[in-house]
Amino acid sequence: MKPSYTPAEKRERAWLMVRTSKQALADAVDPRLEARLDAIEDRALERAQREADALWWRLEAAKNAAADARAAERTAPRADKAAARQAVKDARMKVQRIQREVDRHGR
Repeated sequence: MKPSYTPAEKRERAWLMVRTSKQALADAVDPRLEARLDAIEDRALERAQREADALWWRLEAAKNAAADARAAERTAPRADKAAARQAVKDARMKVQRIQREVDRHGR
């Protein structure tokens, strides 16, 4: 899973990388800078895990909603079939959207 950095963390991380790379050339890397880099990395990984968990919960809820819509379509009276079919189509589209985001997130 790739880390999820905030814009401020990206800037600080870039600045710290420049500082530590310059110090690495002199073989004098400040351990406080490395500790700050590690702290940023830990926060980003924790945030990525929370986001992945939230996506999985949303995906499960969307799948349940799609199943409910399908059951409603099957039991709908003839006059309501078109609206029920559209509800199934919308529910499946939502599942696909969330599934693409889960796949993109890389869990």
